Amino acid sequence: MLFINYVDRGALPTAARLVQGDLHLNYTQMGMLFSAFSWTYTLSQIPVGWLAERYGPHRILAAGLTLWASATILVGFAHTFATLLVLRLLLGLGESAGFPSAAKILAAIVPAKGLGTANGIVALGYLSGPVVGTIVGGLLMAHFGWRSAFWVFGALSLLWLWPWYGVARGVRAAVSASADDSPTLWMILKQPSLWGTALGLFSTNYTFYFMLSWLPTYLQTERGFSLIAMSQLATLAFAVNAVSAFTAGWAIDRFLARGGSANIGYKSVMAVAHLGSVVCMLAMAVGSPKLALVSVFVYQALCGASSPGVYAMCQILAGPRASGRWVGIQNSLGNLPGIVAPWLTGYIIQSTGHFTNAFVVAAAVSMLGLIGWIWMVPTLKELQWKTAPAPTGAAAPESS
Repeated sequence: MLFINYVDRGALPTAARLVQGDLHLNYTQMGMLFSAFSWTYTLSQIPVGWLAERYGPHRILAAGLTLWASATILVGFAHTFATLLVLRLLLGLGESAGFPSAAKILAAIVPAKGLGTANGIVALGYLSGPVVGTIVGGLLMAHFGWRSAFWVFGALSLLWLWPWYGVARGVRAAVSASADDSPTLWMILKQPSLWGTALGLFSTNYTFYFMLSWLPTYLQTERGFSLIAMSQLATLAFAVNAVSAFTAGWAIDRFLARGGSANIGYKSVMAVAHLGSVVCMLAMAVGSPKLALVSVFVYQALCGASSPGVYAMCQILAGPRASGRWVGIQNSLGNLPGIVAPWLTGYIIQSTGHFTNAFVVAAAVSMLGLIGWIWMVPTLKELQWKTAPAPTGAAAPESS
């Protein structure tokens, strides 16, 4: 499902140059379209996390995919900026179902020492989305026009509902078992580590959304690659990201299986990823063409390595009883860069004519991740939620 999620959300960035020329849009308008997705995506995270725990993540995922696949198909019929804007808002609303629901499911069915691999597999799925979306979308657009990619991607997305109907039965039973005695929203909000993971994700997502939205345009306008060459390079870069995510998740679980600390395993990867991202952003800003291209791939490897920890850390901290709402809050705050980064980048390019300052801003924001993931998150272990005491006179539970 998350693979499909990222194929569909990445279709517009791949088609950006063609859409821009066909509909006569400027860079600021394109930046607004990129970020419009995150307006509804971000605002919906908290209510979606609550809905996933209240009505079941299996139902919320199905409803979300139906909405975003329909919006994707309709983009292929759009002829105005206003229509595209509305459809991007609907896409964000539908896709907001993804991560809070997935986090709730994983926390309920996967033991803590397997969360690295589990989240690595999930990350392999959603990070493979841009790989397939970029190369397949690029080829479809080159041969049949940009509208064809949206029709094909949206229609194929709806096919996911068929196998999910069978899988959802097992998900329903596993999630229901973890729903009892849940902490309140206020108890979750009081946790400093929640704000640490939110700040960490904010930093991670700024560079991620920046690259996801503008990498195809950067390769074509700043480095002179054709549409086909851009599709091939961007596809390879996103593939490195996906493979790195799975490898890092597996490696962290192997480290834990040999007696290593989850605190050291996850936090050390986060520290290396954010420091390395700063260097890569600056190299892409002012480096030679060869250095800039190498930095694109190094950044994707570092970004992928940090992906399992983004959700495994909060699943460990929140546990199965609170993971859906925790991720909803974390994603709501952590996805604000999805609103800011695409629009701000478009504004910078429109004002300066180059990507240089946009990369410098991304490097500065990446430093915030060290504060969030490393300093604000305490020792990585499940928090002990203090639920409300039983009413006076209530029968005490039997001891086992």
